[in-house]
Amino acid sequence: METEVKIKKNKTSPLLRFPEFEKEWKIERLGNLCSTFKSGSNITAVNIFETGEYPVYGGNGLRGYTNSFTHEGTFVLIGRQGALCGNINKVSGKIFISEHAIAVQGDDSSDTEWLAQKLDYFNLNRLSESSAQPGLAVGKLVRLKINIPSFPEQQKIASFLSAVDKKIQQLIRKKDLLESYKKGVMQQLFMREIRFKQDDGKAFPEWEKKNYGDIYNFLSTNSFSRNDLNYEAGTVKNIHYGDIHTKFPNLFHLSKEMVPFINNDKDLSKINSENYCREGDLVIADASEDYKDIGKSIEIIDLNGEKVLAGLHTFLARPNPDLMYKGFSGYLVQTWKFRKQVMTIAQGTKVLGLSTSRMKKLKVEIPSLKEQQKIANFLSGIDKKIEAVSQQITQTQSFKKGLLQQMFV
Repeated sequence: METEVKIKKNKTSPLLRFPEFEKEWKIERLGNLCSTFKSGSNITAVNIFETGEYPVYGGNGLRGYTNSFTHEGTFVLIGRQGALCGNINKVSGKIFISEHAIAVQGDDSSDTEWLAQKLDYFNLNRLSESSAQPGLAVGKLVRLKINIPSFPEQQKIASFLSAVDKKIQQLIRKKDLLESYKKGVMQQLFMREIRFKQDDGKAFPEWEKKNYGDIYNFLSTNSFSRNDLNYEAGTVKNIHYGDIHTKFPNLFHLSKEMVPFINNDKDLSKINSENYCREGDLVIADASEDYKDIGKSIEIIDLNGEKVLAGLHTFLARPNPDLMYKGFSGYLVQTWKFRKQVMTIAQGTKVLGLSTSRMKKLKVEIPSLKEQQKIANFLSGIDKKIEAVSQQITQTQSFKKGLLQQMFV
């Protein structure tokens, strides 16, 4: 990643090149650069297992294993249908390729890794047929024109970009390990298999069992739709249940999230001051199409001095400050023991719903405030490490995107 590059712009060559290469890139049809274009075989023709002799690949990568193979060699695998259309993977060896992919094998004039990077940058989805189910045809790929450098320059570019990809994969692996560690330690903490000690070394008191309604007071929320919100201007922000489902973390910091304003033409004068969100409150999504997200909650850690309301299809639960340490509730509601209870009380067929009366009867076990503080601080420390690695992943991916824009034409 520290290899020297130089900037040079002309008609057929990229802006950024390695200094030892001067020759202009040439334009070639993809069909002239590849020895093989093969559509995958119907997956129903074989049995797929968790383990087996040959891996089965589709448009989105590894799908399982089987005991027969359809292709042998090193291929660029192109997704050919639906959401996978234009998706790129590089595979090698004896493999079974399913009907959801096209196998492309380069010839002696093209480096497979370079070709995979080039086709990924090109975004083959643009070639898909315009229909409800996008699809790629081999005929279009064969006729595709691309700019190509000499084989040694291809190898140099491929090696450089592979190093960036390796860094990204290492960061992703690091994040996965941290998330797995957090999940495991949370389970041990809330099952009380491991306990913190008081500052003087003594054990904390036993946890107390309480009803949810003994800890949290439920307050009114509004019913503003997406059409009543905007991201440009306003005096009051609004937490929509859809954002809880899709993007907001369990520990919510307003300064870190994109939260819409309520349109200025909406009358907020009748909303009681106590119904505005406060730090430590839980905002609970009371509707969902599946059990996985029903009752998903965020704990408000920081409001950044702004006025915020809980909106459509949410409950606003305010904890008793004598019972709950700020930052602990957000972890408590993630535990499987609590989530299982929420799923049990959900009602509905196509759309699941919750009621405050049922929520208040849920059972929770809580430690003392001091032990809550130690647990919350410990877990938030892990979250900060996960967030830092996530930012590194984003930055490295942006770095690669910038490189691709300058190293390809």
